[in-house]
Amino acid sequence: MGGFFGTISTHDCVNDLFYGTDYNSHLGTRRAGLVTFDRERGFNRSIHSLERDYFRSKFEDELGDFCGHQGLGVISDTDPQPIIINSHLGRYAVVTVAKINNLHEIADELLAQRMHLSEQSANNLNQTELVALLINMGNSFVDGINHVYKRIKGSCSMLILTEDGIIAARDLLGRTPIVIGHKDELLPNGEREMAYAASSESTSFPNLSYKVLRDVGPGEIVRLHADSIEVLQPAIKRCQICSFLWVYYGFPASCYEGINAEDVRERNGEMMARHDDVEADLVCGIPDSGVGMAIGYSNGTHIPYKRAVLKYTPTWPRSFTPGNQSRRDLVAKMKLIPNETLLRGQRIVFCDDSIVRGTQLHDNVKEFFENGAKEVHVRISCPPLVFGCPFIGFTNSKTDMELITRRIIRDFEGDAQAKLDKYSQTDSPEYKRMVDEIARRLGLTTLKFAHVEDLVASIGLPKESVCTHCFDGSSYDKLPEDEAGE
Repeated sequence: MGGFFGTISTHDCVNDLFYGTDYNSHLGTRRAGLVTFDRERGFNRSIHSLERDYFRSKFEDELGDFCGHQGLGVISDTDPQPIIINSHLGRYAVVTVAKINNLHEIADELLAQRMHLSEQSANNLNQTELVALLINMGNSFVDGINHVYKRIKGSCSMLILTEDGIIAARDLLGRTPIVIGHKDELLPNGEREMAYAASSESTSFPNLSYKVLRDVGPGEIVRLHADSIEVLQPAIKRCQICSFLWVYYGFPASCYEGINAEDVRERNGEMMARHDDVEADLVCGIPDSGVGMAIGYSNGTHIPYKRAVLKYTPTWPRSFTPGNQSRRDLVAKMKLIPNETLLRGQRIVFCDDSIVRGTQLHDNVKEFFENGAKEVHVRISCPPLVFGCPFIGFTNSKTDMELITRRIIRDFEGDAQAKLDKYSQTDSPEYKRMVDEIARRLGLTTLKFAHVEDLVASIGLPKESVCTHCFDGSSYDKLPEDEAGE
């Protein structure tokens, strides 16, 4: 997915920028970047790969090179960022959290207009650079950002570092979050520091003395100064925020639309417990994102929660990928350590966030049985993933056929596109048959998924305000014409 952090302060912002960006590290695994602006020294930028290391270790030695009262940081799962631009709008830097499905289509049109695009390795285009070019086609930043909203298919939220403050613009349908924080405190030397920050994760704020002010609304554009916030374009009424924030990639302590991720996961687990009559000896969450659900499930069933499996990652990043296949397999296995003492002879309910391909869970279940588990019951905190996501890059899947559900539908129907409405309908005959087959292929004693109705209820927003496209294909990409200009 990716995440970003921007801050503008009455004092030097480098420390806040560094640590605030680091709190978004769980959202991306490929690259990271920082940029600051200083009136005398201008823009200063650095970009590093995260594929073999952590954010902090890459940037810590460079912090002395940065200075200024405003800056942006980004953790990216896509392209190198930030992009620095000099245009008729002035000098600025931009970072995005985006998935642009018509990237090459737009690029071809721009090239036909004799505009320039840098080409990255493996013939890839930098989608953040494309966003900058679309912004430059506007008469103002607001005009240019709306041009981005109009042209792209997918989603795009962005932060823009200008010579006159930071502009935060949330995706037109609010699929990805931007949270605003505010700081106003006395420093040890008696001076008063005021600052605003914008982040993908509200977790970035507390330890840096920011208080959560509010979320940027869908399609809203705001400009931050150290002592003020200006609304350049109000939010639209419709919202399609991604439900997977609460299911998987959101940090447990973060809140989106004022709703805490861990709280939702626990409620979701309790709701699943109401539909379940399994007899088991203990409940365990597969770390990290399955833990909150497991606690709620344990509370709802009164089956004791125990840490029968633990995660071990202190010596490598979660993105660490050795070049050798056998080593890759070993690393994937080493990150989850089963506790044989707690597993042996036990009937265990394992709670996890989702099943995509099923490969990792299949290997985990095999290992649980090898360590003495008597029964392995798996409970998933979201419905089956039947549709690939065209809006957020929350998996590395390149095609819907990487989903275990689609492969099963193909095997059942002879066509991976057949009866998708039936297979995604809670407790339909097709749904039940598909779930039973997933359980069989993964070697599970039993398998149950959260109902989409319960997931939405645990989030607490109206169904029409939550994107559930990957479960039921119900969400939309564009606003109706009568709302597009609101």
